[in-house]
Amino acid sequence: MTLQFIGPEAAAHLDWLALTRALEDGHLRPRGDIRDSFLYRGDDTVLSRAAWIDGLGIAVKTALLFPGNLDRGLPNMSGIVTLFDDATGQPSAILDFMLVTKWKTAADSLLAALKLAPPGVETILLVGAGRVSASMIEAYSAGFPDAKFEIWNRSPGRAEAMTSDRVTPVRDLAEAVGRADIVATATMSTNPVIRGDWITPGTHLDLIGAYRSDMREVDDAAISKAALFVDSRETTLAHIGEMLIPIGDGVISEQDVRADFYDIASGAFTRPSPEAITIAKNGGGAHLDLMTAHYIRDAVPAT
Repeated sequence: MTLQFIGPEAAAHLDWLALTRALEDGHLRPRGDIRDSFLYRGDDTVLSRAAWIDGLGIAVKTALLFPGNLDRGLPNMSGIVTLFDDATGQPSAILDFMLVTKWKTAADSLLAALKLAPPGVETILLVGAGRVSASMIEAYSAGFPDAKFEIWNRSPGRAEAMTSDRVTPVRDLAEAVGRADIVATATMSTNPVIRGDWITPGTHLDLIGAYRSDMREVDDAAISKAALFVDSRETTLAHIGEMLIPIGDGVISEQDVRADFYDIASGAFTRPSPEAITIAKNGGGAHLDLMTAHYIRDAVPAT
């Protein structure tokens, strides 16, 4: 078996809608076995995520976070993704960490939006002006080609730097939430930035940023009034504050989460009514990295 090395240039061969189809197909397979492990040395962290899906293969994604690298003029995050053959366990591809992470994260949210967003999406609000929001502009543009984008950031200058013919910075977050068809949050906040009383019927919220047990982007009012969905119950309900905190406080229960991506085939992962407010929590997971890496490997011509 020839070992492929796949770098950032592979993006030229990739397609957002094709990846969402690959993710949907991946969830028709047996549920993945996934594990995360951590190593620490002071502020430095090594995270290894492994997934094995019977019939698809194995992926090990290693992320290294070294905050001190910023003072050395180096990126503070690096890593690598390795794919292994399902039958033999032999390595088949080594992929660029940021390539897999970008496409996995954005396609995860795009798949949820294609299932849950209201018809005729016209306005998409991005909350946070970092790398993830830039990726979401690409992904959402593939799924909702006629939509325009608004973007809000706590520091307005970063939002203004993303201005284009399709992207408009906004200052009043409450007003922007109220007129958006899709609200996508990509912040590092531990306190909710979106309030439930700002949200109008029919809105879809895509929650991307929170990944720790102490992080939240929407308040209890939003969680209480929405139809709730997650990409994976296993990686969100007991691990990410967005769901963990309101469940622990008795605001909602695990049973209030209607579906995850493994329920797409049954038809449960769908908008319950035209006026419903829907929330999809993007929690990621090594099984999604595996599905994404497998798609990328197959999409890139062998050299």
